[in-house]
Amino acid sequence: MRIRFSAPLKSCALAVLLTSAGHAMAATTLNALFMTQAAYSENDIRAMTTAFQQAHPDVQVNLEFVPYEALHDKIVAARGAGAKGYDVVLFDAIWPAEFAKFDLLQDVSSRIPADVSAQIFPGAMHTVVFKGKTLGMPWILDTKYLYYNKAMLEKAGITALPETWQQVMDDARVIKQKNIVKYPLVWSWSQAEALVCDYTTLVSGFGGTFYQNGKLNFSTPASLQALKLMKSSLDEGLTNPASREYLEEDVRKAFSNGDAAFALNWTYMYNMANDAKQSKVAGQVGIMPAPGDAPGKIGAVNGSMGLGIAKSSEHPDQAWEYIRYMTSQPVQNQYATLSLPIWKSSYQDAAVQKNQEALIAAADKSLNVMLSRPETADYSRLSNTLQQQLQQVLVGSATPEAAMQAVDKSAARLR
Repeated sequence: MRIRFSAPLKSCALAVLLTSAGHAMAATTLNALFMTQAAYSENDIRAMTTAFQQAHPDVQVNLEFVPYEALHDKIVAARGAGAKGYDVVLFDAIWPAEFAKFDLLQDVSSRIPADVSAQIFPGAMHTVVFKGKTLGMPWILDTKYLYYNKAMLEKAGITALPETWQQVMDDARVIKQKNIVKYPLVWSWSQAEALVCDYTTLVSGFGGTFYQNGKLNFSTPASLQALKLMKSSLDEGLTNPASREYLEEDVRKAFSNGDAAFALNWTYMYNMANDAKQSKVAGQVGIMPAPGDAPGKIGAVNGSMGLGIAKSSEHPDQAWEYIRYMTSQPVQNQYATLSLPIWKSSYQDAAVQKNQEALIAAADKSLNVMLSRPETADYSRLSNTLQQQLQQVLVGSATPEAAMQAVDKSAARLR
Protein backbone atom coordinates (compact mmCIF):
# COMPACT_ATOMS: atom_id res chain seq x y z
CA MET A 1 0.00 0.00 0.00
CA ARG A 2 1.36 3.41 -0.98
CA ILE A 3 0.95 6.17 1.57
CA ARG A 4 0.45 9.68 0.22
CA PHE A 5 1.80 12.59 2.32
CA SER A 6 0.34 16.05 2.27
CA ALA A 7 2.89 18.87 1.73
CA PRO A 8 3.36 19.61 5.46
CA LEU A 9 3.79 15.95 6.24
CA LYS A 10 6.28 15.59 3.39
CA SER A 11 8.36 18.39 4.93
CA CYS A 12 8.26 16.76 8.35
CA ALA A 13 9.25 13.40 6.93
CA LEU A 14 12.13 14.94 5.00
CA ALA A 15 13.36 16.71 8.13
CA VAL A 16 13.30 13.44 10.06
CA LEU A 17 15.18 11.66 7.30
CA LEU A 18 17.83 14.41 7.12
CA THR A 19 18.22 14.44 10.89
CA SER A 20 18.60 10.69 10.95
CA ALA A 21 21.16 10.87 8.16
CA GLY A 22 23.11 13.49 10.10
CA HIS A 23 23.22 11.25 13.14
CA ALA A 24 24.24 8.32 10.99
CA MET A 25 27.12 10.29 9.51
CA ALA A 26 28.52 11.11 12.97
CA ALA A 27 29.13 7.43 13.52
CA THR A 28 32.24 7.82 15.67
CA THR A 29 32.52 9.75 18.91
CA LEU A 30 35.96 10.58 20.29
CA ASN A 31 36.67 11.70 23.84
CA ALA A 32 39.61 14.07 24.04
CA LEU A 33 41.37 15.44 27.13
CA PHE A 34 43.13 18.83 27.18
CA MET A 35 44.36 21.33 29.74
CA THR A 36 43.18 24.84 30.60
CA GLN A 37 46.61 26.34 31.21
CA ALA A 38 49.13 28.14 28.98
CA ALA A 39 49.68 27.50 25.25
CA TYR A 40 46.44 27.18 23.24
CA SER A 41 43.33 28.56 24.90
CA GLU A 42 40.17 26.53 25.41
CA ASN A 43 38.40 28.65 22.81
CA ASP A 44 41.15 28.00 20.28
CA ILE A 45 41.03 24.25 20.83
CA ARG A 46 37.26 24.31 20.42
CA ALA A 47 37.64 26.28 17.18
CA MET A 48 40.24 23.83 15.84
CA THR A 49 37.98 20.92 16.74
CA THR A 50 34.95 22.48 15.07
CA ALA A 51 36.96 22.93 11.88
CA PHE A 52 38.07 19.28 12.06
CA GLN A 53 34.49 18.09 12.51
CA GLN A 54 33.33 20.15 9.53
CA ALA A 55 35.94 18.37 7.41
CA HIS A 56 35.09 15.01 9.01
CA PRO A 57 31.29 14.98 9.52
CA ASP A 58 31.42 11.33 10.46
CA VAL A 59 33.40 12.10 13.64
CA GLN A 60 32.16 13.87 16.77
CA VAL A 61 34.76 15.00 19.34
CA ASN A 62 33.79 15.49 22.97
CA LEU A 63 36.25 17.83 24.65
CA GLU A 64 37.19 17.83 28.32
CA PHE A 65 39.42 20.49 29.87
CA VAL A 66 41.17 20.20 33.22
CA PRO A 67 43.92 22.21 34.95
CA TYR A 68 47.42 20.99 34.08
CA GLU A 69 47.82 19.72 37.65
CA ALA A 70 44.93 17.25 37.10
CA LEU A 71 45.94 16.09 33.62
CA HIS A 72 48.29 13.24 34.58
CA ASP A 73 45.97 11.65 37.11
CA LYS A 74 43.00 11.88 34.72
CA ILE A 75 44.93 9.93 32.09
CA VAL A 76 46.06 7.28 34.57
CA ALA A 77 42.62 6.93 36.17
CA ALA A 78 40.98 6.31 32.79
CA ARG A 79 43.30 3.38 32.07
CA GLY A 80 40.66 0.71 32.58
CA ALA A 81 37.64 2.68 31.41
CA GLY A 82 37.53 1.09 27.97
CA ALA A 83 35.06 2.74 25.61
CA LYS A 84 34.09 5.17 28.36
CA GLY A 85 37.66 6.47 28.65
CA TYR A 86 39.62 8.83 26.43
CA ASP A 87 40.62 8.36 22.83
CA VAL A 88 43.00 11.33 22.58
CA VAL A 89 45.00 12.80 25.47
CA LEU A 90 47.42 15.67 25.89
CA PHE A 91 50.57 14.55 27.71
CA ASP A 92 53.66 16.28 29.05
CA ALA A 93 57.25 15.63 28.03
CA ILE A 94 57.92 14.18 31.50
CA TRP A 95 55.42 11.31 31.28
CA PRO A 96 56.49 9.03 28.37
CA ALA A 97 58.72 6.88 30.59
CA GLU A 98 55.83 6.14 32.95
CA PHE A 99 53.22 5.82 30.21
CA ALA A 100 55.47 3.42 28.26
CA LYS A 101 56.09 1.31 31.37
CA PHE A 102 52.38 0.95 32.11
CA ASP A 103 51.34 0.80 28.44
CA LEU A 104 48.93 3.74 28.64
CA LEU A 105 49.38 5.04 25.10
CA GLN A 106 49.49 3.37 21.71
CA ASP A 107 52.78 3.23 19.82
CA VAL A 108 52.24 5.30 16.67
CA SER A 109 55.73 4.86 15.21
CA SER A 110 54.35 3.25 12.05
CA ARG A 111 51.93 6.14 11.53
CA ILE A 112 54.67 8.80 11.21
CA PRO A 113 56.75 8.56 8.02
CA ALA A 114 60.46 9.37 8.36
CA ASP A 115 60.17 12.32 5.98
CA VAL A 116 57.48 13.84 8.22
CA SER A 117 59.47 13.52 11.47
CA ALA A 118 62.46 15.06 9.67
CA GLN A 119 60.41 18.25 9.19
CA ILE A 120 59.87 18.59 12.95
CA PHE A 121 62.29 20.05 15.49
CA PRO A 122 64.27 17.20 17.14
CA GLY A 123 63.45 18.59 20.58
CA ALA A 124 59.76 18.33 19.77
CA MET A 125 60.02 14.72 18.59
CA HIS A 126 62.03 13.84 21.70
CA THR A 127 58.97 14.87 23.70
CA VAL A 128 56.94 11.89 22.46
CA VAL A 129 59.61 9.19 22.10
CA PHE A 130 60.85 6.82 24.79
CA LYS A 131 63.12 3.84 24.17
CA GLY A 132 62.15 3.50 20.53
CA LYS A 133 58.41 3.91 21.04
CA THR A 134 56.66 6.96 19.62
CA LEU A 135 53.69 7.66 21.87
CA GLY A 136 52.09 10.46 19.88
CA MET A 137 52.69 13.58 17.83
CA PRO A 138 54.32 16.62 19.40
CA TRP A 139 51.86 19.50 19.57
CA ILE A 140 53.08 22.18 21.95
CA LEU A 141 56.74 23.12 21.42
CA ASP A 142 57.60 25.34 24.34
CA THR A 143 60.17 26.62 26.77
CA LYS A 144 60.36 29.48 29.25
CA TYR A 145 61.69 32.90 28.30
CA LEU A 146 62.75 35.97 30.26
CA TYR A 147 60.25 38.79 29.74
CA TYR A 148 61.13 42.37 30.58
CA ASN A 149 59.35 45.71 30.73
CA LYS A 150 61.12 48.07 28.32
CA ALA A 151 59.72 51.22 29.92
CA MET A 152 60.85 50.23 33.41
CA LEU A 153 64.38 49.46 32.26
CA GLU A 154 64.55 52.77 30.41
CA LYS A 155 63.24 54.67 33.44
CA ALA A 156 65.93 53.00 35.55
CA GLY A 157 68.61 54.11 33.10
CA ILE A 158 69.40 50.54 32.05
CA THR A 159 70.49 50.65 28.42
CA ALA A 160 71.82 47.11 27.88
CA LEU A 161 69.90 43.89 28.36
CA PRO A 162 71.25 41.55 31.06
CA GLU A 163 73.48 38.76 29.74
CA THR A 164 73.62 36.73 32.95
CA TRP A 165 71.38 36.02 35.92
CA GLN A 166 73.75 38.09 38.06
CA GLN A 167 73.09 41.05 35.77
CA VAL A 168 69.34 40.43 36.03
CA MET A 169 69.67 40.67 39.82
CA ASP A 170 71.81 43.81 39.52
CA ASP A 171 69.23 45.45 37.27
CA ALA A 172 66.45 44.41 39.65
CA ARG A 173 68.27 46.11 42.52
CA VAL A 174 68.51 49.37 40.57
CA ILE A 175 64.82 49.22 39.64
CA LYS A 176 63.86 48.57 43.27
CA GLN A 177 66.15 51.29 44.65
CA LYS A 178 64.57 53.83 42.30
CA ASN A 179 61.08 52.78 43.45
CA ILE A 180 59.98 51.97 39.92
CA VAL A 181 58.29 48.79 41.12
CA LYS A 182 58.31 47.22 44.59
CA TYR A 183 59.19 43.69 43.44
CA PRO A 184 61.04 43.66 40.09
CA LEU A 185 60.90 39.86 39.64
CA VAL A 186 57.95 37.48 39.45
CA TRP A 187 58.00 33.69 39.02
CA SER A 188 55.67 30.67 39.16
CA TRP A 189 56.96 29.02 42.35
CA SER A 190 53.80 27.47 43.71
CA GLN A 191 54.32 23.90 44.92
CA ALA A 192 53.50 22.51 41.50
CA GLU A 193 55.23 21.44 38.29
CA ALA A 194 55.60 25.11 37.36
CA LEU A 195 58.18 25.44 40.15
CA VAL A 196 60.21 22.54 38.75
CA CYS A 197 60.15 24.18 35.30
CA ASP A 198 61.52 27.48 36.63
CA TYR A 199 64.17 25.61 38.62
CA THR A 200 65.15 23.52 35.58
CA THR A 201 65.53 26.68 33.51
CA LEU A 202 68.01 28.05 36.05
CA VAL A 203 69.90 24.76 36.34
CA SER A 204 70.22 24.70 32.56
CA GLY A 205 71.57 28.25 32.49
CA PHE A 206 74.18 27.36 35.07
CA GLY A 207 75.35 24.51 32.85
CA GLY A 208 73.87 21.69 34.90
CA THR A 209 71.97 18.48 34.27
CA PHE A 210 70.12 16.14 36.62
CA TYR A 211 72.32 13.11 36.00
CA GLN A 212 75.89 12.24 36.94
CA ASN A 213 77.34 8.91 35.84
CA GLY A 214 73.88 7.76 34.85
CA LYS A 215 72.34 8.47 38.27
CA LEU A 216 70.08 11.30 39.39
CA ASN A 217 71.95 13.99 41.31
CA PHE A 218 70.42 17.22 42.59
CA SER A 219 73.41 18.30 44.71
CA THR A 220 75.60 19.43 41.82
CA PRO A 221 77.07 22.94 41.88
CA ALA A 222 74.63 24.09 39.18
CA SER A 223 71.59 22.75 41.07
CA LEU A 224 72.65 24.43 44.31
CA GLN A 225 73.57 27.65 42.54
CA ALA A 226 70.11 27.82 40.97
CA LEU A 227 68.34 27.31 44.29
CA LYS A 228 70.55 29.82 46.11
CA LEU A 229 69.72 32.46 43.51
CA MET A 230 66.01 31.79 43.99
CA LYS A 231 66.26 32.16 47.77
CA SER A 232 68.53 35.22 47.74
CA SER A 233 66.18 37.03 45.33
CA LEU A 234 63.42 36.57 47.91
CA ASP A 235 65.63 37.59 50.83
CA GLU A 236 66.62 40.83 49.07
CA GLY A 237 63.05 41.70 48.21
CA LEU A 238 63.76 41.48 44.49
CA THR A 239 61.28 38.65 43.90
CA ASN A 240 57.62 39.14 44.73
CA PRO A 241 57.03 36.85 47.75
CA ALA A 242 53.65 35.91 46.26
CA SER A 243 55.64 34.02 43.63
CA ARG A 244 55.71 31.14 46.11
CA GLU A 245 51.97 30.77 45.47
CA TYR A 246 51.89 31.70 41.78
CA LEU A 247 51.30 29.58 38.70
CA GLU A 248 51.98 30.80 35.16
CA GLU A 249 48.71 32.69 34.76
CA ASP A 250 49.39 34.59 38.00
CA VAL A 251 52.79 35.59 36.61
CA ARG A 252 51.22 36.78 33.36
CA LYS A 253 48.62 38.85 35.17
CA ALA A 254 51.18 40.44 37.51
CA PHE A 255 53.51 41.34 34.64
CA SER A 256 50.64 42.57 32.44
CA ASN A 257 49.41 44.73 35.31
CA GLY A 258 52.78 46.49 35.51
CA ASP A 259 53.74 44.88 38.81
CA ALA A 260 57.08 43.42 37.65
CA ALA A 261 60.04 44.38 35.49
CA PHE A 262 61.09 40.78 34.79
CA ALA A 263 59.14 37.53 34.53
CA LEU A 264 59.86 33.95 33.49
CA ASN A 265 57.07 32.37 31.49
CA TRP A 266 56.04 30.32 28.47
CA THR A 267 55.53 31.47 24.88
CA TYR A 268 51.83 32.21 25.22
CA MET A 269 52.45 35.25 27.45
CA TYR A 270 54.16 37.25 24.72
CA ASN A 271 51.12 38.12 22.63
CA MET A 272 48.73 38.25 25.58
CA ALA A 273 50.95 40.73 27.45
CA ASN A 274 51.16 42.79 24.26
CA ASP A 275 47.38 42.88 23.88
CA ALA A 276 46.06 46.27 25.07
CA LYS A 277 42.67 44.71 25.82
CA GLN A 278 44.13 42.59 28.60
CA SER A 279 47.44 44.23 29.47
CA LYS A 280 48.52 47.59 30.86
CA VAL A 281 52.04 47.16 29.45
CA ALA A 282 51.17 46.39 25.82
CA GLY A 283 53.89 47.70 23.54
CA GLN A 284 56.49 47.63 26.32
CA VAL A 285 56.99 43.84 26.44
CA GLY A 286 60.46 42.54 25.64
CA ILE A 287 61.48 38.90 25.41
CA MET A 288 64.82 37.12 25.40
CA PRO A 289 66.21 33.66 26.12
CA ALA A 290 66.61 32.99 29.83
CA PRO A 291 70.27 33.82 30.57
CA GLY A 292 72.94 31.72 32.24
CA ASP A 293 75.93 32.29 34.51
CA ALA A 294 78.16 33.78 31.79
CA PRO A 295 77.61 35.97 28.72
CA GLY A 296 76.56 33.86 25.76
CA LYS A 297 75.09 31.07 27.88
CA ILE A 298 71.33 30.58 28.01
CA GLY A 299 68.99 28.29 29.90
CA ALA A 300 65.83 26.52 28.76
CA VAL A 301 63.49 23.78 29.95
CA ASN A 302 61.69 21.36 27.68
CA GLY A 303 58.08 22.25 28.33
CA SER A 304 56.74 20.59 25.21
CA MET A 305 53.65 18.37 25.09
CA GLY A 306 52.19 15.79 22.72
CA LEU A 307 48.86 14.33 21.67
CA GLY A 308 48.55 10.56 21.99
CA ILE A 309 46.01 7.79 21.49
CA ALA A 310 44.93 6.10 24.71
CA LYS A 311 45.70 2.38 24.74
CA SER A 312 42.05 1.52 25.37
CA SER A 313 40.69 3.63 22.50
CA GLU A 314 38.33 1.70 20.25
CA HIS A 315 38.72 4.26 17.46
CA PRO A 316 42.48 4.61 16.92
CA ASP A 317 42.24 5.50 13.23
CA GLN A 318 39.78 8.33 13.77
CA ALA A 319 41.76 9.46 16.83
CA TRP A 320 44.89 9.62 14.68
CA GLU A 321 43.06 11.65 12.00
CA TYR A 322 42.11 14.15 14.71
CA ILE A 323 45.68 14.28 16.05
CA ARG A 324 47.06 14.69 12.54
CA TYR A 325 44.75 17.63 11.97
CA MET A 326 45.48 19.34 15.30
CA THR A 327 49.25 19.02 14.81
CA SER A 328 49.27 19.85 11.10
CA GLN A 329 51.40 22.72 9.88
CA PRO A 330 48.51 24.84 8.50
CA VAL A 331 46.62 24.66 11.79
CA GLN A 332 49.73 25.35 13.88
CA ASN A 333 50.67 28.29 11.68
CA GLN A 334 47.16 29.71 12.06
CA TYR A 335 47.42 29.65 15.87
CA ALA A 336 51.12 30.49 16.16
CA THR A 337 50.58 33.51 18.40
CA LEU A 338 49.91 31.26 21.41
CA SER A 339 52.22 28.32 20.73
CA LEU A 340 54.99 28.20 18.15
CA PRO A 341 54.76 25.43 15.54
CA ILE A 342 56.68 22.17 15.78
CA TRP A 343 57.51 22.48 12.06
CA LYS A 344 60.94 23.87 11.14
CA SER A 345 59.85 25.64 7.96
CA SER A 346 57.09 27.54 9.77
CA TYR A 347 59.67 29.91 11.19
CA GLN A 348 60.34 31.29 7.71
CA ASP A 349 56.63 31.93 7.17
CA ALA A 350 55.91 35.68 7.12
CA ALA A 351 52.47 35.17 8.67
CA VAL A 352 53.98 33.25 11.60
CA GLN A 353 56.67 35.89 12.12
CA LYS A 354 54.34 38.88 11.90
CA ASN A 355 54.29 40.96 15.10
CA GLN A 356 56.32 38.37 16.98
CA GLU A 357 59.75 38.70 15.41
CA ALA A 358 61.36 39.11 18.84
CA LEU A 359 59.72 35.91 20.05
CA ILE A 360 60.88 33.99 16.98
CA ALA A 361 64.44 35.28 17.51
CA ALA A 362 64.43 34.13 21.14
CA ALA A 363 62.91 30.77 20.22
CA ASP A 364 65.56 30.20 17.56
CA LYS A 365 68.13 30.09 20.36
CA SER A 366 66.22 28.58 23.26
CA LEU A 367 64.56 25.67 21.46
CA ASN A 368 67.97 24.22 20.65
CA VAL A 369 69.24 23.98 24.24
CA MET A 370 66.20 22.75 26.19
CA LEU A 371 67.05 20.69 29.27
CA SER A 372 64.69 17.79 29.93
CA ARG A 373 63.45 17.12 33.40
CA PRO A 374 64.42 13.65 34.71
CA GLU A 375 63.15 10.83 32.51
CA THR A 376 61.89 8.20 34.93
CA ALA A 377 58.73 6.14 35.26
CA ASP A 378 58.47 7.48 38.83
CA TYR A 379 58.65 11.09 37.73
CA SER A 380 55.46 12.15 39.49
CA ARG A 381 56.76 10.95 42.86
CA LEU A 382 60.18 12.50 42.23
CA SER A 383 58.66 15.79 41.16
CA ASN A 384 56.44 15.96 44.26
CA THR A 385 59.50 15.47 46.47
CA LEU A 386 61.47 18.08 44.54
CA GLN A 387 58.61 20.58 44.75
CA GLN A 388 58.31 20.06 48.49
CA GLN A 389 62.03 20.49 49.11
CA LEU A 390 62.31 23.55 46.89
CA GLN A 391 59.43 25.10 48.79
CA GLN A 392 61.12 24.31 52.10
CA VAL A 393 64.07 26.41 50.98
CA LEU A 394 61.94 29.23 49.60
CA VAL A 395 60.03 29.61 52.87
CA GLY A 396 63.23 29.44 54.91
CA SER A 397 62.67 26.05 56.53
CA ALA A 398 65.68 24.27 55.00
CA THR A 399 69.06 25.06 53.50
CA PRO A 400 69.64 24.38 49.78
CA GLU A 401 72.19 21.70 50.66
CA ALA A 402 69.89 19.84 53.07
CA ALA A 403 66.91 20.08 50.72
CA MET A 404 68.76 18.70 47.72
CA GLN A 405 70.30 15.89 49.79
CA ALA A 406 66.75 14.90 50.73
CA VAL A 407 65.80 14.84 47.04
CA ASP A 408 68.87 12.71 46.26
CA LYS A 409 67.86 10.18 48.92
CA SER A 410 64.36 9.98 47.49
CA ALA A 411 65.71 9.64 43.95
CA ALA A 412 67.93 6.75 44.99
CA ARG A 413 64.83 4.76 45.96
CA LEU A 414 63.09 5.20 42.61
CA ARG A 415 62.34 2.09 40.59
